[in-house]
Amino acid sequence: MEIIVNALIDYGYWGMFVAAFIAGSVFPFSSETVMVGLQLAGLAPWPLFLSATIGNVAGSMFNYGIGRLGKIEWIEKYLHIKRRKVERTQRFMQNRGAWMGVLCFLPILGSVIAVTLGYMRANPWVSFLSITIGKAVRYAILVWMVALL
Repeated sequence: MEIIVNALIDYGYWGMFVAAFIAGSVFPFSSETVMVGLQLAGLAPWPLFLSATIGNVAGSMFNYGIGRLGKIEWIEKYLHIKRRKVERTQRFMQNRGAWMGVLCFLPILGSVIAVTLGYMRANPWVSFLSITIGKAVRYAILVWMVALL
């Protein structure tokens, strides 16, 4: 993992985008580690924030798109998210709507929320907006905390 993180750090803002995309999708990865490394290496916080937010939202929307296909068998097989987890998340999100996407910043559960939003055919624009808000707040806090060091 350290080799991958170092390679992404070498690519600067593009590396941040890729790391955030991977972390935003169902693949386990820590974009926060890359962001902290890049910021401590001297890259500007504002472009890092933008790269991370855009990449992470794109990863979540990838999850949303997979869920929107509506094939629970694919979700289980390719994303390794169990049917019961999707159903439990779906019950939790029932009547709460696409604004639940703001919780996509949560580790592990965030991917399930994005997939479930797609599976439930939640409004894609509201899902996109709510996911963006949650991800942006998380990265803004991270950039701010590293700047305090």
